[in-house]
Amino acid sequence: MKNKAFKSSFNKLKDFCEFENYQGWDPYDGLNSWIIQRTPFGKSSFLRLAWIQLFKRNPINFRSLFGIKKDYNPKGLGLFLTGYCNLYKTDPKEEYLEKINFLSTKILELKTSGYAGACWGYNFDWQARAFFQPKYTPTVVATSFIGEALIEAYKLTNRKELLDTALSCSEFILKDLNRTYDEEGDFTFSYSPLDSTQVYNAGLLGAKLLSLIYPYTEDDNLLDTAKKVVSYVCKRQTKEGAWSYGTLPFHQWIDNFHTGYNLECIFRYQVVSGDQTFEKYIEKGLKYYLNTFFTEEGVSKYYNNKTFPIDIHAPAQLIVTLSKLGILHENRELADRVLLWTTKNMQSSKGYFYYQKKKWVTSKIPYIRWAQSWMFYAFSYYLLEFDLDEGNQHS
Repeated sequence: MKNKAFKSSFNKLKDFCEFENYQGWDPYDGLNSWIIQRTPFGKSSFLRLAWIQLFKRNPINFRSLFGIKKDYNPKGLGLFLTGYCNLYKTDPKEEYLEKINFLSTKILELKTSGYAGACWGYNFDWQARAFFQPKYTPTVVATSFIGEALIEAYKLTNRKELLDTALSCSEFILKDLNRTYDEEGDFTFSYSPLDSTQVYNAGLLGAKLLSLIYPYTEDDNLLDTAKKVVSYVCKRQTKEGAWSYGTLPFHQWIDNFHTGYNLECIFRYQVVSGDQTFEKYIEKGLKYYLNTFFTEEGVSKYYNNKTFPIDIHAPAQLIVTLSKLGILHENRELADRVLLWTTKNMQSSKGYFYYQKKKWVTSKIPYIRWAQSWMFYAFSYYLLEFDLDEGNQHS
């Protein structure tokens, strides 16, 4: 019964995303509004930040009224691409291969030019508390997910341009991102070439992509660099096994899905390098992650110390983290409990997933990157391991 519900849930999501042609709105796309683009309001960083938050926090979608159009988000396309690669591995249908070629070609078209290597950003201006980024400013986060997706697509299509583009991402990471060093010589990467923030998951995602590229180039500098980033972040793990979001005073929260990112990235470095130095950090972090962020009912808490808002990104990342650490099967009871609660409470009858459920109100806006691409991505990893027709583990 549970497998039937999951299969129906995924098929509805897949149908919705394909109908929308992978285009949609984003929680942070408020600055695409004509009010910001064509008036003096766009000159103020405070007003830009407030305008983004107005759209992000509002459960009512006023985007069409203010000229914000559905669009392709490069990172979202990367998540969809990996998802279809996973689907093709489980069931090599021609339709999946067509989607893989369409999405990978679209990703190449949206690449940001002018940097040392291939890189991607978001399809909107973005004002954060720490910095401002114009539309398509490349970030290590978007580039990491897309680089990994292109490698996966290359394995299935043998399109050399996909591999060449993915490998060149290392040049962006190594040459265009800023570095912050500690007293031991370890460092982390900045979020983008325009800032010098120390966001732990961002640095680790850069390290992960370098690790994924290494088998194709055998350039030892990639693993040496990745190790320094992993070391930098692991030294900042709390004794309980947690990480704050970053080093700035207003980055001191501890949340669900970024913890999952961190574990996945450190583990990938360990697998590729064979270096067991950071095993204890993974073990402690994983124990903290699984024991802290998920309730007996299957609710994915956002923060370590409070549940709301329940964000769709968190249950999605759980499936991915467990899969990529090779422990999804042994944690299937938890995964199923979380997935069942999420599909029952955060999916529309139209197939799309809601953004956030707060204590008194739910944001049901069908964000394409934050919600749909992430749940598509998560389901694809679940399907890699479990056959929903048979209820069996894939061999």
